Amino acid sequence: MENPYIPYLAVITDIRDETVGERAIKTFRIAFQESSVSKNFTYQPGQCAMLGILGKGESMISINSLANDDYLQFSVMKMGKVTSGLHECEVGDAATVRGPYGNGFPVDDWKGKDIILIGGGIGQAPLRPVINYVLNRRKQYGKLTLIYGARAVSDLCFRKELLELKKLKHLNVHLSIDKKEDGWKEFVGFVPDNLLKVHPSPKNAIAVTCGPPIMIKFVIANLLKLGFSDEQIFTTIENRMKCGIGKCGRCNVDNLYACKDGPVFSYAILKNLLNWSSG
Repeated sequence: MENPYIPYLAVITDIRDETVGERAIKTFRIAFQESSVSKNFTYQPGQCAMLGILGKGESMISINSLANDDYLQFSVMKMGKVTSGLHECEVGDAATVRGPYGNGFPVDDWKGKDIILIGGGIGQAPLRPVINYVLNRRKQYGKLTLIYGARAVSDLCFRKELLELKKLKHLNVHLSIDKKEDGWKEFVGFVPDNLLKVHPSPKNAIAVTCGPPIMIKFVIANLLKLGFSDEQIFTTIENRMKCGIGKCGRCNVDNLYACKDGPVFSYAILKNLLNWSSG
């Protein structure tokens, strides 16, 4: 893009309800109005884009489709003016997209390694493209494990997709909810506790975690207890991003910017910026 502030025009082609309630989540599929833009809009798992609605504004959202899909996919939690505006949209409505921004997960550097993905709530969205990227190149990676949870069954994002993933022999899926519900046969408790129960080996492995900050903190603490090194752990941060190119300073983390230097960081880098410790 010659001018990073000018967005591309797009249209909403599909909307799917993921969860309902006060902080409902909807998944949007977006197509660019110009085919040439679609061909040149390349991105990696973990990158973001500014998704906008005319008259409402724009918000930085993780892209959870893959670059070879014929659409862009975003999963959006209803929280503020822009996201509420998105939730009011219908198929066929206009949208804008600019980006992609930030760095992605270094998935090609992880070839030959076991991949453990640990997500909570809407944090499953950035992990989704990593799962699909590895599944599309299954022989190039080791074991693939997904540990994911939400407050309740109704809060599980991509629930139907997760149930389909559980049927795959070469993917280990471990789901959880915070409190017991009738009919639930899997883990009951918090995601960090389920991580300890699954007890993945750190040998030749990479762990990636996305979700609420408090969940991430305890997941990382438990990964360290399991023997994972700082360099084996990756996560994302979602400091409020405005310009997308590191100019406004809104999303700075010490001397780095979430929109430009993130949103993906290794724990080796992030722990010093946020003063996180294993405790």
